[in-house]
Amino acid sequence: MKSNKLEKYEKKEKLGEGTYGIVYKALDRNTNEYVALKKIRLESEEEGIPSTAIREISLLKELNHPNIVKLMEVVHSNKKLVLVFEYVEMDLKKFFAQFPKEKGMEPVIVKSFLYQLLRGIQACHQQKILHRDLKPQNLLVSKDGILKLADFGLARASGIPVKSFTHEVVTLWYRPPDVLLGSKNYNTSIDIWSVGCIFAEMSNLKPLFAGSNETDQLKKIFRVLGTPTPIEYPKLNDLPSWKPENFEQYQPDNLAKFCPRLDPDGLDLLIKMLKINPDQRITAKAACDHPFFKELPEQVKKLYVNVK
Repeated sequence: MKSNKLEKYEKKEKLGEGTYGIVYKALDRNTNEYVALKKIRLESEEEGIPSTAIREISLLKELNHPNIVKLMEVVHSNKKLVLVFEYVEMDLKKFFAQFPKEKGMEPVIVKSFLYQLLRGIQACHQQKILHRDLKPQNLLVSKDGILKLADFGLARASGIPVKSFTHEVVTLWYRPPDVLLGSKNYNTSIDIWSVGCIFAEMSNLKPLFAGSNETDQLKKIFRVLGTPTPIEYPKLNDLPSWKPENFEQYQPDNLAKFCPRLDPDGLDLLIKMLKINPDQRITAKAACDHPFFKELPEQVKKLYVNVK
């Protein structure tokens, strides 16, 4: 595409910096609407476009859903690749800051956002796409209360050979124990664990498992959910980093102690997401049908809820 395509965008402010690019807020002079420009530096002609950018572009072209950020245009000019996204006002992490920690978010907002997050991840999983980096900073919230999945730089199509998966994915606090223990043989369950951690964080306004390194992260998980055994998780002994002598034996604790604002249905859904054995985790589709959402207003299910 010709470089003059960028001239219609008037850059306003820097929104953030990712692993391979900078995101700016910009005004589309033709439509008078704001967009988000993700500028990716191309180091040299030989190296070409980073694989993460190619992956993000190709996967986002497969996904057209109200709960997934829309890729509007791709502009390729001299040593620069710019992805033009719809502009969304803030991320979920910033949204949390509006609420006093002692009161938390209103339960209807938690329920609405979780439902929308599940709808978005269900759309990914139906297309056999794993996001692999779900966290509050990668979820965007519009002024109309629409939640959208963003940043597909680590996403992968799950149909590719398992050997090319890496366990160096998902920000530590949202990474499942099987991946922390070195599993490369994972599927959609990797995202469901992250959704569970985000669900608890929406309820508590603080992370559920805030480890300082991989070992500490596992310890924090096991203290709450119990240290696994090969009886309940038969593939445990196959995981590269699993050595029973390295982990203290904890019994499962009552999750209600750690998420006191959740009702019994909410706790039941959270428990189904946070299964240490990935084969036992609920699917996104089944989670959307969980009784936790039975009283969710229809307008919320249709994605038109208004929040402050």
